[in-house]
Amino acid sequence: MPSYRRTSALAAALAATVLITSGCTESPDGPPAGGARGAGGSALVAVDALTVKGRAPKTGYEREKFGRAWADVDGNGCGTRDDILKRDLADVRFKDDRCKVASGVLAHDPYTGDRIDFVRGRSKVDIDHVVALSDAWQKGAQKWDAEKRRRFANDPLNLLAVDSSANRRKSDGDAATWLPPYKGYRCTYVAAQVAVKKKYGVWVTRGEQEAMKKVLGRCPDQKLP
Repeated sequence: MPSYRRTSALAAALAATVLITSGCTESPDGPPAGGARGAGGSALVAVDALTVKGRAPKTGYEREKFGRAWADVDGNGCGTRDDILKRDLADVRFKDDRCKVASGVLAHDPYTGDRIDFVRGRSKVDIDHVVALSDAWQKGAQKWDAEKRRRFANDPLNLLAVDSSANRRKSDGDAATWLPPYKGYRCTYVAAQVAVKKKYGVWVTRGEQEAMKKVLGRCPDQKLP
């Protein structure tokens, strides 16, 4: 069996084990945002540690302020987009080397629950920033230096392969304005947002904090990724 197939199988088994032992009721089929789950403590408790402030103006936001899209920040020779595709897709095939993903299967899209075939150049799979860049900009990132913004935009913790239509409906929404239609993934999704905001010091609005606590209140054993 190819090594990436063995890795995918192991990751799925670990995710299923965490779900069983944590008592969380959501489906194990959606991939955990950012990798293995359960190492970061209670997501519900962590929400209260986030700074609560009003949303700043979007003035000055540009995608380019977060660096070149899908930079090779880990130095493995592959762009971040392909790294995430390799992580989240099954049955991966490469275009000409071990970087450019030519095809694969998003077996269980975390946002919709659907199966989506990925074919490079005509894909319905996007790589989503779990915490949108524009949302981060309005909640602290406008004061970061360029390198921190570049790390944020390419951090696997904040990236997820998802259905493109759902991703575009989300736009730059936070937990108060958008949640995955597939309810079985909402606990994992919100926990990932909390983890990202905690890691980078991105604040939340009062309404966003309340929305996060409402979701996580239904799965109080949910861990941060």
